[in-house]
Order: sequence, then C-alpha cells, then structure tokens
Amino acid sequence: MSTLIDPRAIVSSRAELGTGVCIGPYTIIEEGAVIGDGSSVASHALIGRGARIGRNCVIHHGAVVGHTPQDLKYRNEPTTCELGDRNEVREYAVLHRGTADSGRTVIGNDNYFMAFTHVAHDCVIGDHVILSNAAMMAGHCVVEDWVIVGGITPIHQFVHIGCHAMIGGGIRVPKDIPPYVLAGDSPARFLGLNAVGLRRRGFKPEVITAIESAYKLLYRSQLNISRGMARIQEDESLMTFQEVRHILEFIGGSSRGIIGATRTRG
Repeated sequence: MSTLIDPRAIVSSRAELGTGVCIGPYTIIEEGAVIGDGSSVASHALIGRGARIGRNCVIHHGAVVGHTPQDLKYRNEPTTCELGDRNEVREYAVLHRGTADSGRTVIGNDNYFMAFTHVAHDCVIGDHVILSNAAMMAGHCVVEDWVIVGGITPIHQFVHIGCHAMIGGGIRVPKDIPPYVLAGDSPARFLGLNAVGLRRRGFKPEVITAIESAYKLLYRSQLNISRGMARIQEDESLMTFQEVRHILEFIGGSSRGIIGATRTRG
C-alpha cells in the first residue's frame, strides 16, 4: 500500500512516514515527526516535530500532536509525544510533547480522544482510555488502562487515575482517583464502584465483591484511610486478589492524596 499525500499538505522531507500513510490537505508535518504504517491524518492538522505516532492511528481535522508544551519553563528542548497503535484523535484535540522534566508525553494503544480534548506535557496514558469532549488534562498526569473521563472535565497536574475508573462529566479532579471506582460530584468524590464497566470487561463476581469490600473499609466504615488500609491488609481473603493489592499500592503511592467520599446531605 502506497503513501498518499495531498499536494496541498506541507510535509517535511525530514519527516518519517510509514507505508500506507494518508495525509490530508493543508496539514503540516514538521521535520523529525514519525508516523507509523497505515495511519492517517486528515486536513488542517499539525503533526509537530516531537510526534511519534504508531500504526493504524487516525488523526482527525484540525488536531495537534507533538507541538510545543504549554510550560513557561520549556526552553525548546528536544522532547517527544509518543502514541502507540490504533489511537484515534478527534477534531481539534491537542496532545503536547514533554518538557525537560521527563522528556516525553507517552500514550499507549487503542485510546480514543474526543473533540477538543487536551493532554498536556509529560502525561502518561495507558491503553483503552477514553477522554470525552473537552476533557482537559494538565501536565504530569498518569492515567492507567481502561479509564473513561467525562466531558468538560479538568484534571489537575500530577493527578493519578487508577485503572477501570470512570469519571462523570463536568467534574473538577484535584486529587488522585483510585482504581475501579466511579467518581462524581465536584470536586470529584467517590460514588461507588464502576460496577457496570467491570462486568463488561469480564471481571468475575468474586473479584468485584472483593473490590467492593475493600472500598467499604476505605470509604464507608468510619475509619480513616490509613486504618482502612490496615484492615484490608489484615484480611487474608481480600489480599488474595491482585486487584485489592493494586488498590493498596495505588493509595500507598499517592502524592496528592485520594478523593474523599460523598458528602452527607442533611
């Protein structure tokens, strides 16, 4: 399959394009950019010099990938924005490259970034993540696999979001969101498990029950987080589940602190 470049596009001779790549009209591909086999870039997009795009990705109209980060400390260092395979980046989404802090913005495979989403410098995103329209991620965030973020949701810098979490729309996220949970309210608070998502992804009932029991100790038992974690660690039946151990590892490694429980409404 040959590479197709619209004659109205501007493609640097020092960009690296794989086989079967399609470039639309008025798109700019800067020198140093890399686009993998079978990927397509629609019209009026900018693929910056720091872009490293994998195979079979789809970049839509007006999107920006690998451009200069929005960080006043950035001094034009050579950094990258690395996408894996089969990612889809919708209209006017912006994915910036890293800064000297880490040198890289890293995005895994099979992710879906809807229109007007923003992934800032030095973020790390896993696989099968969905950012809904106008979700905005500040620098240095970490998002694990299978996370869904609702629309118009601002995520504070350095926030860590655990795997299989789901965040509602229009919710400010200033703290870490643990794995497997449903977050709502504003600022984000624990509403319960993302039970529907877990069942859809094939989690066994006993695993879901164990996760639920762990979060009852953390959020519904009147214990503080440290004592709740200790109670979980004392329960051998819970600690046999890798998912429960991941919850403890996540919370133990949190630098911003995790979201709180829902407020009691009187």
